[in-house]
Amino acid sequence: MTKRPVLDNHLDSKTFREFYYLKEELIDFCRKYRLPVSGGKIEITDRIAYFLDTGKVLSASTAKKRAAILSNICEDTKIESDFVCSEKHRAFFKEHIGKSFSFNVTFQKWLKSNEGRTYKDAITAYFDIMEEKRKGETVIDKQFEYNTYIRDFFADNKGKTLEEAIICWKYKKQLPGHNRYERSDLGALDG
Repeated sequence: MTKRPVLDNHLDSKTFREFYYLKEELIDFCRKYRLPVSGGKIEITDRIAYFLDTGKVLSASTAKKRAAILSNICEDTKIESDFVCSEKHRAFFKEHIGKSFSFNVTFQKWLKSNEGRTYKDAITAYFDIMEEKRKGETVIDKQFEYNTYIRDFFADNKGKTLEEAIICWKYKKQLPGHNRYERSDLGALDG
């Protein structure tokens, strides 16, 4: 088994991307080498890989999200560019969808990628997203590799425990390559 290398400035980006590092480890690296720490795990990973390749600092996204000023939101209002989940938006959706409304990740992505569509379209999309979620498996984003791994582990191993899943996950993230569950990961339970 190849041991996961220490994350420092001597690592090359190809090797870095082959291994799993916690977001906290990535942030520690950024602070140590004076890289911006803002953004999600994927953005930080890209920033570190750029630094490892070039020795240069890739600045954080300079496009600051600005909250749109909407005096009144109605069903015919168009979704603004640079959509930001605000209390005004939350109040609108709770009024039209119900008190159980929340900005789940899938719905937030829909809102941010459908500028110009109406809030009526957004309400319909929300119900479609919730129905899809009720019907079965939803796609888990790449930055949530642990969640995907655990879900896939249990889908393949009825009756196993979370502790066993975590042992396999810890084994898997020490290996180079992808971090998706494979039946061969169960070998970690033998030792």
